[in-house]
Amino acid sequence: MIATTSRTTTVAVVGNPNCGKTTLFNGLTGSRQRIGNWPGVTVEKKEGILNLETVGGFLAAPYLPEHHHTEEIQRAELPGPMPGPMSVTLVDLPGIYSVSASSDDERVARDFILSGEPNLVVNIVDASNLQRNLYLTVQLIEMGVPLLVVLNMVDLAEAHGISVDAERLSRELGCPVVAINATRRDGISAVRTTLAETLAETLSKPLPSPARITYPAPIEVLISGLEPACAAAAASLRADARWVALKLIEQDPHVTALVARSGADMRGLASALAPAQSALGDDLDVVVADSRYEFIHTVTSAAARTQATRESITDRIDRVVLNRFAGIPVFLLAMYVVFWVTIAVGSAFIDFFEILSGALFVDGPAALLTGVGAPSWLITMLAGGIGAGIQTVATFVPVIFMMFFMLSLLEDSGYMARAAFVMDRFMRLIGLPGKSFVPMMVGFGCTVPAIMGTRTLESTKDRYMTIAMAPFMSCGARLPV
Repeated sequence: MIATTSRTTTVAVVGNPNCGKTTLFNGLTGSRQRIGNWPGVTVEKKEGILNLETVGGFLAAPYLPEHHHTEEIQRAELPGPMPGPMSVTLVDLPGIYSVSASSDDERVARDFILSGEPNLVVNIVDASNLQRNLYLTVQLIEMGVPLLVVLNMVDLAEAHGISVDAERLSRELGCPVVAINATRRDGISAVRTTLAETLAETLSKPLPSPARITYPAPIEVLISGLEPACAAAAASLRADARWVALKLIEQDPHVTALVARSGADMRGLASALAPAQSALGDDLDVVVADSRYEFIHTVTSAAARTQATRESITDRIDRVVLNRFAGIPVFLLAMYVVFWVTIAVGSAFIDFFEILSGALFVDGPAALLTGVGAPSWLITMLAGGIGAGIQTVATFVPVIFMMFFMLSLLEDSGYMARAAFVMDRFMRLIGLPGKSFVPMMVGFGCTVPAIMGTRTLESTKDRYMTIAMAPFMSCGARLPV
């Protein structure tokens, strides 16, 4: 590994869905963006360019945690400070809850983070849902990647009576933390400054070790025993060997296969895990997750304060629409309203579209062609054939429009996600998760986006089953027929 004076670097932006990640990404990059797909999947890839004014020197080699730097990297001669503009490529990764790679989104995000391409990972955290969002943060810390935590939606958190001390959170996590409100662009300049400072430190010298989670004794013994076998795979993944050992304990199939390919003998893994599982009385992946949440609880107890506030209107509505007994009648009523408005309001405009499209595509062209003395076969083909076909399709427009309009209302109001939760136990009866309900509902508008929406499902089997069922939903074009 050798030092270089290249002035281009890459930063990955990652966070839970709906945490304000893309809002911050847009605020930093503006219109300087490229949008495409990640190779091999239909997950959207978005990149943007950010110019930072001042950074320090940096090492071109992929980042490794301080305790994992090789002698070759330690011997590398680092350049001195290099003030001036620096071009930073921001990569907006898909919204994920973990790096378990159980869905295409999670796999794409984890593979990119471990690829060695990003010099820094910016983790956007929703301050109003701190405990849930910090689970991803803890996993990123355990991976050993250089990390900057951006605490977003602080105004919304304060409205819920939650006050988060960013400095204390930074000390507890062992990485920089900056608080912002991306929708109002409050704190964007602070993010730019902290990003430049963190990149300067990250790229010029090894960062100090972040916080470390202590697991129950049987798991710590397993980690110590597995780490030597994970060294080669950890170097290949550019990750911490302790994290690789944890993924083996969680029985992550991707990491297990990678460790096996690195030359380690995985045949005795199951027998090695069995005593610890027996001693702890639960699945090891559940114990690991519980330990992470205990650590998160300790962190949030130290860094966040919650005051009693009045129950919000959203909470009161949720008590009704998510109720075990009232949720189903509310759902059936919502579906009745959707289809009643679609058919009643949409049908009211069918005659107008039929008359308008008939005048434009049938009667008008027929009169024009007759006036110029066109042969009857041409008039029949253009006006009676093509024109009449367009007229028939045009009569579907109001019904299709109203269907999409009502579905968008459900989506934007947040009820679609709640309906998926309510329908989960019924969807399980046909072998599908509650998440499958959302793309199937979209299928009432159009089958194509319904099939595209199945990419959010974790299981390949669930995706294929939902794709197979989506065409049987009566889409907006088939509904009038």
